Amino acid sequence: MTWNDQFLTLFRRCVDAYKAGNSDFGSYYSDEDLKFLEAIGYKPRELFDFVEDLVDEGAPTESSALLIAAARRDYFYAEQDGVHSDREIDHNDIPERGEELDGLAYLPRIIAKTRAKLRGELDPDLMFSCGGDRSFLARHGDINSADFLRHVWAAKDNDQAIADFVHESMSD
Repeated sequence: MTWNDQFLTLFRRCVDAYKAGNSDFGSYYSDEDLKFLEAIGYKPRELFDFVEDLVDEGAPTESSALLIAAARRDYFYAEQDGVHSDREIDHNDIPERGEELDGLAYLPRIIAKTRAKLRGELDPDLMFSCGGDRSFLARHGDINSADFLRHVWAAKDNDQAIADFVHESMSD
């Protein structure tokens, strides 16, 4: 089975468990599942957050969750050589919701979360592509979360390039 098929099989199984009333995401995973998630640079809570939001809010979709996982997996292998970061950022390490970059409130926050997502450094209580992130991206050109991940990756540390991308997306 390819990694993406394995991801979708696991994702669907977790959706079914959550829909059945099981919100103890720790019980969702076998040892094999945990090894798989680790091998693609993913944390168990990350997958659960997408499952929970899909069932409760209708987004992100299954395909979005897969595309986000693909971006993280690609970064994990291409930039981190398959080595997990030993750093974790929490709410105190990211900008506040109202902070602005180039006239765009929330952009500094989503950039920080995106970079941490790419590196696998998000605290379990932080989610990339949460409702706030999705709302920001929808209001600013209907940007797909996975596309935003890849643009942030390509921009490296150039925040202005990211702001320019967002502005360009709004004018399309």
